[in-house]
Amino acid sequence: MAKQNVAEQFVDILVRAGVRRLYGVVGDSLNPIVDAVRRNAAIDWIHVRHEETAAFAAGAEAQVTGRLAACAGSCGPGNLHLINGLYDAHRSMAPVLALASHIPSSEIGLGYFQETHPDRLFQECSHYSELISSPKQMPRLLQTAIQHAVGQAGVSVVALPGDIAAEPAPEKAAQSALVTSRPTVRPGDAEIDALVDMIDTAGRVTLFCGSGTAGAHAEVMEFAGRIKSPVGHALRGKEFIQYDNPFDVGMSGLLGYGAAYEATHECDLLILLGTDFPYNAFLPDDVRIAQIDVRPQVLGRRSRLDLAVWGDVRETLRCLIPRVKEKTDRRFLDRMLKKHADVLEGVVKAYTRKVDKHVPIHPEYVAAVLDDVADDDAVFTVDTGMCNVWAARYISPNGRRRIIGSFSHGSMANALPMAIGAQFTDRRRQVVSMSGDGGFAMLMGDFLTLVQYDLPVKVVLFNNSSLGMVELEMMVSGLPSYGTANTNPDFAAVARACGALGIRVEKPKQLAGALKDAFRHKGPALVDVVTDPNALSIPPRISAEMVTGFALSASKIVLDGGVGRMLQMARSNLRNMPRP
Repeated sequence: MAKQNVAEQFVDILVRAGVRRLYGVVGDSLNPIVDAVRRNAAIDWIHVRHEETAAFAAGAEAQVTGRLAACAGSCGPGNLHLINGLYDAHRSMAPVLALASHIPSSEIGLGYFQETHPDRLFQECSHYSELISSPKQMPRLLQTAIQHAVGQAGVSVVALPGDIAAEPAPEKAAQSALVTSRPTVRPGDAEIDALVDMIDTAGRVTLFCGSGTAGAHAEVMEFAGRIKSPVGHALRGKEFIQYDNPFDVGMSGLLGYGAAYEATHECDLLILLGTDFPYNAFLPDDVRIAQIDVRPQVLGRRSRLDLAVWGDVRETLRCLIPRVKEKTDRRFLDRMLKKHADVLEGVVKAYTRKVDKHVPIHPEYVAAVLDDVADDDAVFTVDTGMCNVWAARYISPNGRRRIIGSFSHGSMANALPMAIGAQFTDRRRQVVSMSGDGGFAMLMGDFLTLVQYDLPVKVVLFNNSSLGMVELEMMVSGLPSYGTANTNPDFAAVARACGALGIRVEKPKQLAGALKDAFRHKGPALVDVVTDPNALSIPPRISAEMVTGFALSASKIVLDGGVGRMLQMARSNLRNMPRP
């Protein structure tokens, strides 16, 4: 049996850790690894057009599957292109192993062609970033990197010079058992006792939920029912907590809606469940706050805490539910539910007048129709910007759908690359990229990746010929919009030129049929929908003191806009209220 080289050993360990694809762009320093992948039937090389796409795709795959995913870049500029997607994966707690191929080991530190120092460059967007400078470090260093990525839920980076990758692997190298899943974490008894006491003595309790509630929907609902608590959520908590929720009061933040803001400010006790919600201007400073999170480093990072609880949301709630006293007073909950429904009624009225006849097409209408015709288990990948607004307001979660975006890092151009990673996990599952024209154009070259691999991703392009969210930010700051206009081609024609299905939609009556045709198509498809650039409604009380981005200063106002089926759910919750 031929002796393994370092590259072959590297790839074997990735396979043992559950990695099934390595996304990247080939290059000389990376060639030994790519060749090792070619000769290993358990893993595939996914050739993308840009390494940034590779990192986004790996991050999305990890979020869909919950398992380790991997990407790679060649030396210098190749692996530098990974950095934006790795930042996103790291901030999304997606376990990703990135291989940063390196220049010849003998030339490191001598200003060689394409020289960088990847082990330093990626430190801020990883839990672990190290250089393999000798074959003797294998396999221990790679195994350590994998344990960091999986155990701490984020990115690990391994820098590997091409010449070392081609050298023989060390003989009798120990292969340790690999950790490929995370444990549950239960808080200590003292914290549980303290939280039980806080809940029992509070008259009005509100739960505010983030992505840490994944897998804990049943426990959150049982807990809320026991303590008669309104339940709000952050954007990343939407897909896990909004559906089948009789306590729902909407979403907080600049993209928010409903009564979530009021519920978090008018309670006696606010419990933050699995959220590192970054916009502290929306959090109260005059109520008691407890925070539960599996990441101790985020406890108290956004607001003053009266109690910090280190633990999984599900395990913590399982400890709390049998111990807290059941509350009987529903007045606060019912008042917030009614407030929520009333707010949504007013918002919806502004967006239902002749919306199916308006030209250019209202983007809200596009999102509403998309929500209707998409599969019940579809994966939606969402571009940063106005597509975040439409997904937050219109895409209805149900416990089976996924909604993935650059919600913590806020990068443009994430939706198409994420759709690639999501679709590779299951070609039979519907994957929809909700792309803005600005984001799509930025990494448009990887539409060719869909065609090359015949990935049936459906790109729904919200084409308003502008950087809509940036225009909003300028307006909020009292600035005229400048540099935000896009001169776009017929994107449907571009898709057809690439070998995919392309449909252009300019009238509302064409929309539903176009989407259904695209979803029936067995390969990649793009629906280029020309939307109204002036669709977003600005609140009448907007203040020049609002700052750009999503943080607010003096004013606590959220954007007005449509809310899709959420009004129907709010009305149902009101109808289901117990009557005295």
